[in-house]
Amino acid sequence: MEKTLDPNERLIVPGAELSAELSTLLRSGRTSLQHVQTGITKVLTFEPLTTVKDLIIVGEGPAAEEIFQYCEDQTVRGYRFCGIFNDEPIEGLLGKQRFGDVEAAKAFAIQNRIDILYCALPGTRRAEITDLMEFCERNTIRFRVIPSAESFIPVVKTSDLEFHGAVPVSKIRKEPLDSAFARGVKRAFDIAFSLGVILFIFTWLFPILAMLVKLSGRGPVFFKQIRLGKDNEEFVCWKFRSMRMNVEADSKQATKNDPRVTAVGRFLRKSNLDEMPQFINVLFGHMSIVGPRPHPLRLNDQYRDIIDKYMVRHFVRPGITGWAQVSGFRGETRTPELMERRVELDVWYLENWSFWLDLRIVVKTVTNMLSKDANAY
Repeated sequence: MEKTLDPNERLIVPGAELSAELSTLLRSGRTSLQHVQTGITKVLTFEPLTTVKDLIIVGEGPAAEEIFQYCEDQTVRGYRFCGIFNDEPIEGLLGKQRFGDVEAAKAFAIQNRIDILYCALPGTRRAEITDLMEFCERNTIRFRVIPSAESFIPVVKTSDLEFHGAVPVSKIRKEPLDSAFARGVKRAFDIAFSLGVILFIFTWLFPILAMLVKLSGRGPVFFKQIRLGKDNEEFVCWKFRSMRMNVEADSKQATKNDPRVTAVGRFLRKSNLDEMPQFINVLFGHMSIVGPRPHPLRLNDQYRDIIDKYMVRHFVRPGITGWAQVSGFRGETRTPELMERRVELDVWYLENWSFWLDLRIVVKTVTNMLSKDANAY
């Protein structure tokens, strides 16, 4: 049985409806300082007050029933139960939400852009659990283990725990930016930093750089390309054009001494000034100051199935600069091994994020801009 969700329902309760949302909280009796703080943080940082996370459950048991009831009773928290998948029929109310067997969960998750998959399979089905976990990693879906699979927890080396009602839910990795407060801090920094650059640097530097780009040869001032952002949302990424007009711009990485790069473009790339239009991407919320660099779509297609955790990079907003870039993995990735190392650093960043780490990366980026970076070309 197939089911398709309405993508327009994924984002609800914009910031302008803060009072209505707080009213709902008051009526529900679940108001707390944490709820209010989370709501105000999202409003002040231009984020939707409630972002719906669509989830499915694979497996059955009391814990699965509890997760279902939690989603039904606590919709203000932003979780939406979309179905359960099990090889055998399920009795009771939850059985009416069964949409197929375990294998059918994969197609459903992709078709409906599911955000979280909760695994309630017994630990004896280890191969299937591993397969589901790897599937989620390849498709930017968060994987959660609930107690019916507790014997498998040591194998996935879980590093974090959260409670949905009375049920402990184990994550396979720590994500500091899962916290609304942490996201608020990061977003506030992004807005303040990007506004400062746009108002005090971009306003006078833009005309100069635009004129240089136009004088370097025919073509537009800007180069734009579709990239994947947080949770695989597509956005238009902007740069100052650094190459001559060519048909390979979207299909071939820039290489050292690339003949397509203009003299002005070479200067822009070495100094990182070609990335300056991306501060507008940051202001609009498509990107962050610091995060994994957004790759061209063809690179995502090329590596998502051959490099472990490649798509995990998209759990956070992409950045103008990142931990991988300041660690020596900027620019061309000539081999799969180089890309694999970049991905490892990106995943380490999202698992170990802190505001101070972002500041450290920004300072290191500025230092690299003022020195000669061998990978800048």
